[in-house]
Amino acid sequence: MSLIDARDIVKIYRTGDVELRALDSVSFSIDRGEFVSIMGHSGSGKSTMMNILGCLDVPDEGEYRLNGHSVGGMTSDSLARIRNSTIGFVFQGFNLLPRATALENVELPLIYAGVHARERRERGVSALERVGLADRIGHRPNQLSGGQQQRVAIARALVGETPLILADEPTGNLDTATSAEIMDLFTSLNRSGKTVVLVTHEPDVAEYSARIIRFQDGRVVSDERRDTDA
Repeated sequence: MSLIDARDIVKIYRTGDVELRALDSVSFSIDRGEFVSIMGHSGSGKSTMMNILGCLDVPDEGEYRLNGHSVGGMTSDSLARIRNSTIGFVFQGFNLLPRATALENVELPLIYAGVHARERRERGVSALERVGLADRIGHRPNQLSGGQQQRVAIARALVGETPLILADEPTGNLDTATSAEIMDLFTSLNRSGKTVVLVTHEPDVAEYSARIIRFQDGRVVSDERRDTDA
């Protein structure tokens, strides 16, 4: 069974009499353990697709199944539950609370999940260790470099122990050397069993993945599987 299964997905935005088909009959599936990049220029539909994959939006037509569950008819509470149990998000802008420490930022998903304080701390510290920030747990975002802030964001995505990481332009605010470090980290996490799906417009970032799905004008125009070990 695929972890992600999108079938004939349509998403339409309407402004007055104007209708924009942001996604036009998109279909693909992603198995557990894959590392996939979704590419496309601005307006191609890739960000709309990411919102649907992340259960932040629902399609107007078609079916999206996440981890075997059809999300189309779910209530907002049900969507929140499946997000929390299945998906760890990483964003371009890091989305860290400025007055919270690295550890407190990482613990946030566990607070929402009702996890006890002692277990939250243990899991938060462990997640920060996995991303190489064991010595930065008490630092606030303004005391960290951009790359370190993104590592905190990745640790936050890991702490819930979800099978899927969705990353939206995760290197967009980083320099070339730091971007390479972050992509090496995603590669390591994928090799440890995480399914990683990232949206990017940068070809050198997409090259880290074993599969590249390209969007154009709301449609999938290519789906290329690559040998990254060659």
